[in-house]
Amino acid sequence: MKKTIVLAFLGLINLPLFGQIKGRVFDAITKEALPSVVIKDTDGQRFAITNIKGEFSLNTIQKFSKISFSSVGYQSKSIVINTSDFLNIDLELATENLQTVVVTANREAGLRTQSPLAITHLGPQLIADTKASSIFEIINKTPGVVMANLGNEQHMMGIRQPMGLSAYFLYLEDGLPIRPLGLFQNNALIEMNLMAISAIEVIKGPSASLYGAEAVGGAINFITHKPSVLPVAKLGIHLDQYGYRRLQFSGGNTYKKLGFVLSGFVGQQRNSWQSTSDFDKTALNTRIDYTFNTKTKLIGTLSYINYDSQTGGSVDSVSFFSRKYQSSTDFTYRKSVALRAKFSLEQHWSDHSLTTITPFYRNNSIKQNPFYSILWSINAKTASGQINENAFDSYGFLAQHSQKFNTGKTKWLTGFSIDKSYNPYYAYKINLAAQLRPDGRSVEKFTLLETLPNQFLIKYDAQVYNLAMYSQLDFEPLPKLNVSIGARLDRMTFDFINYLDNNATGQKQYSKITPKIGFTYDFGQDKGFYANYSQGFSPPNLTAIFRKTPAGSPQPFYYDLSPAYFSNQEIGGWASFSNKKIYFDWAIYSMTGHNELLSIRQPDNSIDYQSAGKTLHQGIEYSLTFKPNPQWFLRFGGSNSIHRFIEFTLSTKPSDPLKNVNDKAMPSAPPFVANTELSYAPIWAKNLKMSLEWQRMSAWYQNAVNTIKYDERAAFGLRGISFMNFRVNYHFKSIEIYGNIMNLSNELYASQATRGNSVTDRSFYYPAAPRSFVLGLQYNLIKPQN
Repeated sequence: MKKTIVLAFLGLINLPLFGQIKGRVFDAITKEALPSVVIKDTDGQRFAITNIKGEFSLNTIQKFSKISFSSVGYQSKSIVINTSDFLNIDLELATENLQTVVVTANREAGLRTQSPLAITHLGPQLIADTKASSIFEIINKTPGVVMANLGNEQHMMGIRQPMGLSAYFLYLEDGLPIRPLGLFQNNALIEMNLMAISAIEVIKGPSASLYGAEAVGGAINFITHKPSVLPVAKLGIHLDQYGYRRLQFSGGNTYKKLGFVLSGFVGQQRNSWQSTSDFDKTALNTRIDYTFNTKTKLIGTLSYINYDSQTGGSVDSVSFFSRKYQSSTDFTYRKSVALRAKFSLEQHWSDHSLTTITPFYRNNSIKQNPFYSILWSINAKTASGQINENAFDSYGFLAQHSQKFNTGKTKWLTGFSIDKSYNPYYAYKINLAAQLRPDGRSVEKFTLLETLPNQFLIKYDAQVYNLAMYSQLDFEPLPKLNVSIGARLDRMTFDFINYLDNNATGQKQYSKITPKIGFTYDFGQDKGFYANYSQGFSPPNLTAIFRKTPAGSPQPFYYDLSPAYFSNQEIGGWASFSNKKIYFDWAIYSMTGHNELLSIRQPDNSIDYQSAGKTLHQGIEYSLTFKPNPQWFLRFGGSNSIHRFIEFTLSTKPSDPLKNVNDKAMPSAPPFVANTELSYAPIWAKNLKMSLEWQRMSAWYQNAVNTIKYDERAAFGLRGISFMNFRVNYHFKSIEIYGNIMNLSNELYASQATRGNSVTDRSFYYPAAPRSFVLGLQYNLIKPQN
């Protein structure tokens, strides 16, 4: 024993000792600080854990000691201490392990294995590799999700719902809805800045218990860049052969207590493959962090979007199948200006207690002459349309507290939010001339004859008040079993004056408590199972309530529209195989909808809103990742689903032959959706990466009566949508060069195709772009700093 002590003492004499070693840990891609990184020695003893700034300090250490750094979702890293200088440690994402990354499903960072929901995390590496021209290229990599591209960043969404325009999807920026409840806009993601996005999390199924009403099909949380710990600057250009140009930039740094990040782009489209589709967009996001100390941080963010676009819109069958893509309207447009600002004060009372207080402001205006509001009947040489503006000015406040007990095995999260929004809306009539094709059944060109700003189709003012309270408890009644119980109260009240109803005034209120209960069980070895029950709730949109009903309706406006509510049950799980080279994730769900708000297209292209008595949404979602070696990586995600009317009355008129569509498939609901991508990073070319992506959607019914399908042949002879994209990226020092070939085999396909229920109705096709060559050049400056 004495001999051992002497030898150990002599060893200490021979190995020089350092004093306190300091450093920081950050993400290798974004250079953002990584808190809660565990630092251990070779014996597995924990030395330290990084703070909210990613910083750590180690007490006296022998030279040549080996220490490791590990964090959930990242590859562990080990280093040998051979200097007393300040250490900068970067960790790379474990891209093959998509199931255990940190997610914000519970409004705070947590383990995927403790969240009883279907969640897909689209991380910085995936976003960086995609080099997207528009957000849909990233979102559609999520199993079971269809973000239909309607051109110039316009879109429809389908998450456990048919592709559509309904307010059943909640869009968030850093956990805060980008729009107030009741003011949903299906094109709201135009108001996002692609260059500001660090990661995207798609939470599928009703998640209203935490995030709020409208999170029925799902919630999409866009996580923006945080200030980097090293000076970072990026400047690049992105273009294609069809006249799209984008100048993109970002930069940031942290100096002592102050950190900042600025990101954005200026883009434009000119003389594209589709006529009447020029657009301009300016996007800017900035964030400033001030860390008072290791317990208190103030975060200020500002987001600004200015979007101005022509809207070529849909085309008829003649234009679509002849690939002429000639718009019948050269006067339609959409203009959007959005401003969002917030301040968040984070107070870490301890490692187990956090309070966040966030006042916020949102201002938005969308002005448009929409092509989809043109009313025309077969053989008519005249038509009508509208010009409208929907705006809001919104102030709000969010407060949240989380508390951990029992050494972190029990967590209680609670919060509330309030906001007040002023929402004026108007739409006035325009008259058009219709140049018919010889058969009289379609229009070759509409011409604007006159605007009638005093002939209002819709005109109202509303003051909208939203109140929400939520609470959730997570605990472990047994080892490896995590139970989550939560509930939320949403109450939406609005005072209105309807100028088209003899200046009628009034107040309406919708409220709902939405509970959830679920559990996860971690079997260990990266295998687990979850189950949950949750409810969703969505009040009718204000623009639907104050729209005039069709002639012959019992009421002139949609005052009696009912809120929709949903109940969802699901089970799922995850597993790894072959020494973590293969990961599989799956979910089976069944969701029943009541009073689901549906827009029914009429023969003259007008819209009638109806609340379906009952609908059914069922499916299985699955994803697979396979990384046999550092060179190859395969990602596959898909879903098989059924979306069906259970009880839905189309008409009560005795003269109408079809009274209901009970048990029929809902329109715009492809039963099979898949996205597959194979990536190759050859060892013989260190900074080269290539990938081949395949997007697949099966055929779908265009109308509710199930008489017409979109089932055109595409790549590999498959019906529906089938196309491939190829991407290549190369880094040379600070220079990054990339190229994408979108729609590699130049398939003719429509991102969406819809049709009314009458035998005389026409199909509307939203054509997708032909083969496109995208090129990009970016300069990346990352300056090391102690």
